[in-house]
Amino acid sequence: MGSSLNTKADFLYKLTTAKAALRSITLIPGETTYIFLNQLAKNLKLDRNKLDREFKKIAPMQEGIFVPNTYNIPIGISEKELISLLVSVSMKRMKAFSIKIFGSYNEKKWFRYVTIASIIQKESANNKEMPLISSVIYNRLKKGMRLQMDGTLNYGKYSHLRVTPKRIKNDNSLYNTYLHKGIPIQPVCNVSTEAIMAAIFPLKTSYLYFMKSKNGTHDFACNYSTHLRNIRRATK
Repeated sequence: MGSSLNTKADFLYKLTTAKAALRSITLIPGETTYIFLNQLAKNLKLDRNKLDREFKKIAPMQEGIFVPNTYNIPIGISEKELISLLVSVSMKRMKAFSIKIFGSYNEKKWFRYVTIASIIQKESANNKEMPLISSVIYNRLKKGMRLQMDGTLNYGKYSHLRVTPKRIKNDNSLYNTYLHKGIPIQPVCNVSTEAIMAAIFPLKTSYLYFMKSKNGTHDFACNYSTHLRNIRRATK
C-alpha cells in the first residue's frame, strides 16, 4: 500500500482494493475432513482444535461437506472465518448442483447420495468405473446384502491406511459395512461431482461383486463363483 501519507478516504480505498496475500490449498476428491483440517492447520499456521470446533458448530454433517477444489485462502484469516467461508462456498455449490439435477434441494436426500458417492470415491479406480461400482452398491442394498467394502473403513484419520482383516474384525464403528447392513450414517469422505453423478445415475447391471485386478482396475461379477475365479486369476 506504500508508506506515504494518505487521507482517510485514500487509505480505505487502498485497503479494500489491495490484493491480499493468498495461499492455495487443494482438497482432492476422496480425502477426509480430518486430513483436510490437518492440512489447513499446517499450511496456514492455524489452530487445529479451533478449526475442528468451528467446523462442528456449523456443518450439517461431520463429513462430506467440502467440495474438492483448489481454494485460494487469504493469509492471516482466522479459524472461524476460514471454516465459515469453506462451508458456505461448498454448501452453495452442492445446493446449486442439486437444483440443476432435481430442480430442488433436500438435505437428507442429498447427503444420502453424497454418502453413496463417498463409498464410490473410495472404491473406484477411475471415473469410468464409478457407475459400475454404484450399480454393485445398489444391487447389494436391494438384496439386503452387506456392502462389505473396504473403502468405508478409510474414514477420518484412517483415510490412507490399508484395511486389514484385523481392522475389519475389530472396528465397531457404523462405518464398518462388513458388520452393519446398509450405507454408513454419513459420508466417508469429500466427493467429486463424478462420484455424485454415479451415485444418482448408476449403471443398470446384475453385478454383486468386484475385486482389484492386476492392472489396478476392477473385475466385476454377478455371482460368487465368478468372483472367486477373478480372485484366483489376480493372485496367481
